[in-house]
Amino acid sequence: MKKIVIYCGLFSFILFASSCQSRQVPSTMSQTTPTTSTNQETTVPSVSTISGQQSSHSFMDATKEIKVSVKKAIDLFLAAYPNVKITKLELDSSWGISAYEIEGVDDQKEYEAKINAENAKMQTQPPKQLDYDEQNGQKKKEDALDISNLLSIEEATSIAIKQVGGGTVTDWKLSKELGITYWEVKVKNGYQTIQVKLNSQTGEVLATEVDD
Repeated sequence: MKKIVIYCGLFSFILFASSCQSRQVPSTMSQTTPTTSTNQETTVPSVSTISGQQSSHSFMDATKEIKVSVKKAIDLFLAAYPNVKITKLELDSSWGISAYEIEGVDDQKEYEAKINAENAKMQTQPPKQLDYDEQNGQKKKEDALDISNLLSIEEATSIAIKQVGGGTVTDWKLSKELGITYWEVKVKNGYQTIQVKLNSQTGEVLATEVDD
């Protein structure tokens, strides 16, 4: 009888121990999280690249609304006044509308016209009588501009912006001094306004002046 009790006790103990083992959960688990290393290369544009981009944008901003070339504007003026010599030519874009202002003279009178640089529409003013000391070809001889082989507006703009190192061009003017006709290009760069004078045919920089 005692043997039966002992066997039953042992059997119960084995069942209990087995049950406990099946309930145990490992206290630690080895987890491996994959690591991804990403190598990113960042390219920083050089100063010269940025400067070139700015100059390019400034050039495009300055000339994007100018659809009528300086040659076309001159041809339109001379078609209206065939016997004159041009004494003044300006292109102004500072007021939001780009327009050529052209003046010319014959032996007795002065003629003036404004030509829209976007659509080539021309407005003329009534001729004015020249002063006595300007008549008979005197003003024509002294003030006539050399309009042969002119640099285009785009060429003059590109040279002026390169000379200044950036900025936006707002005005172009043909002037004459000591018998030499030159482009006077006004460049706004930051807080400064710079006048760049270029030979109107070769593009040689003659002078650079900072306005007060």
